[in-house]
Amino acid sequence: MAATDIAASDTAASVKVPSDKTTVVLPRALPRPTALAGPARWVWETNYIRKLIALDLVVGVVGALAALQFRVGPGTEFSNQVFMVLVFPLVWVLSIALGRAYESRYLFAGNDEYRAVFRGAIGLIAVVAMGAYIINTGFARRYVIIAVPVVLAITIIARYLMRQRLHASWGRGQRLRRVILIGHGAAVVQLTRQLRRERFHGLGVVGACLPANSPMHREKPRDGAPPIYGTFDDVAAAVRYARADTVLVLSCPELDGPTLRRMAWQLENDKIDLIVASTLVDVAGDRTTIRPVDGLPLLHVEHPKLRGMRRVIKDVFDRVGALLGLILISPLLLAIAALVKFGPGGGPAFFRQVRVGRDGQQFNIFKFRTMHTDAEARLAEVMDLNEHDGALFKMRNDPRITPVGKWLRRFSLDELPQLFNVVLGHMSLVGPRPPLPAEVAKYPADMRRRLVVKPGMTGLWQVSGRSDLSWEESIRLDLRYVENWSLTMDLVILARTITAVARVSGAY
Repeated sequence: MAATDIAASDTAASVKVPSDKTTVVLPRALPRPTALAGPARWVWETNYIRKLIALDLVVGVVGALAALQFRVGPGTEFSNQVFMVLVFPLVWVLSIALGRAYESRYLFAGNDEYRAVFRGAIGLIAVVAMGAYIINTGFARRYVIIAVPVVLAITIIARYLMRQRLHASWGRGQRLRRVILIGHGAAVVQLTRQLRRERFHGLGVVGACLPANSPMHREKPRDGAPPIYGTFDDVAAAVRYARADTVLVLSCPELDGPTLRRMAWQLENDKIDLIVASTLVDVAGDRTTIRPVDGLPLLHVEHPKLRGMRRVIKDVFDRVGALLGLILISPLLLAIAALVKFGPGGGPAFFRQVRVGRDGQQFNIFKFRTMHTDAEARLAEVMDLNEHDGALFKMRNDPRITPVGKWLRRFSLDELPQLFNVVLGHMSLVGPRPPLPAEVAKYPADMRRRLVVKPGMTGLWQVSGRSDLSWEESIRLDLRYVENWSLTMDLVILARTITAVARVSGAY
């Protein structure tokens, strides 16, 4: 790709912009491109997919060996053993590839990747079953009974671990997509701050293009604002100059359909991803469907399924899971209760407090006592030291917390008695944080949406920062959960809770 010099003038800066065909002009005093660690997106994404394929081949071999050992038996003919060990891994990779498990749009985040693997496994089982029936052999059926479940389970676990490594690198600012934001100044600044704070999205903002009449072209750079690379007419040039690989268009009345189409034409030669942000907030992809009507893509949004059989399934899952949990950890509960009761300060082992549940119904929540018995009376003494920006009182070094209580809070062990609340039907294993009546009294109308489901022992707020979250962010996460609940989401949150508790960040 050749480099084109841009001549300096009253409205242009002298910079070099990679270009194949056209000369582009950018504003004077152009900021230097933002540096992000790691290789270009095309490089690391390709390497990531290659590693996935190699990993799935190894998993296929493991599944074949497991089938030989545990189901088919060691006395299987040598030709069949060769088929299992050499051919089955290739068949496995092909089946999940047909399920679209290697397409980058489904990788890196969300549950679509795991659904694609599952679709491939179901397809393989169906094909093998039909083939075995046609050729009248039981060998393939016996083989698939053990091989496919083994490789399915190991593949999902292995891909989850690979994704966690990728997300860890995103947290360090590595392998992030280089994003140019297109939109109005306030929205650009807000999203830039959010993406810099939440790097687990994998998006690194390197610059922005604003409307021609935006005052940010003339003002000093705002705190948290990305470098400004010109107007909407300069997008293609800004992408090349900043070495961006993604353009994210925010809701903006100046960018109508024809304008976006022309922008896409300008970006397609350089294979730049174009993302158009919807004005919908916190709506999961499962609830949206794009249906074109006469060339116009219409976004259909389904209502959240909060009632009926789905609620019954969730209630049964919660109560059975909580009951099994109580049985398994009963020795631990007895030990902690004794430690609290006979430890420093003495007093009752359990603490009860009124909280607000589904539909505004109040209930008593059970927790291990972590504070001195006169904590409520001493609240006025420390109220001025509140470190939380909302209605909830939080303080890192609260003098009312006992030594044992500090240890219990560090690992969230004080919340284990809430399993009794789940069994009684007051709470769920996963849900919004159980609020105090004083908090609910200050809720605006839209925030009361949290009360249409039961509060949970854990939730998105627990796995996303716990007490370190701002009040606004914790509310947004609760609303996101309510709008997009699924049993799969509950299982993912429960798994992530283990790592969140192990990190002990935000626990105080």
